[in-house]
Amino acid sequence: MQPHFLDSIFSIQKFSAAEREQIVSKYKLAEYPKNGYLLKAGQTATEYWFIESGYVRTYVIDTEGREICTNFYASGDVAIDWPSFFLRTPTREYIQAMTDCVCWKLDFDMFQQLFHSIESFREEGRTRLVKSYFTLKSHGISIIADPAIDRYKQLLAQKPDILQNVPLKYIATYLGITDTSLSRIRKEVAQQ
Repeated sequence: MQPHFLDSIFSIQKFSAAEREQIVSKYKLAEYPKNGYLLKAGQTATEYWFIESGYVRTYVIDTEGREICTNFYASGDVAIDWPSFFLRTPTREYIQAMTDCVCWKLDFDMFQQLFHSIESFREEGRTRLVKSYFTLKSHGISIIADPAIDRYKQLLAQKPDILQNVPLKYIATYLGITDTSLSRIRKEVAQQ
């Protein structure tokens, strides 16, 4: 029998075989076509997704009507709007597939059941939440305090596959720069 994708997420180092079986059985396969939405602004997040394959972005619409990317997700990542999911409030973000995507989703009620019944699931969830917060905080500070070239190099170091699979216009908005500036920075880094 071929291992389930989620077995790599819920590894034997952290979960017993019985816990893994119980957890993995609660996730449902969800496939999204390129440009399909997992979640739209104004909706309340009732589930979250582990990305098995493909690329997903989150974005908001700014005051001038432009799409500004807030994050990118690839295989092994969890795509979630944390505040909407946990506080049960409408989101301001869109979660959109940039390619055809295979995901595994878990709804809020099942999450609550697993969270309250399996300690290792609870701890894994807390760890993911904290890492997500630190990543968001670090990116927010970087947008304010770091030169654009440093932000680009950091993204290149942390997520090189994103740079090869995501349209540059999305990457530019994530970095807080124009497409033209991104092109200049990419040439400059390539020459170094």
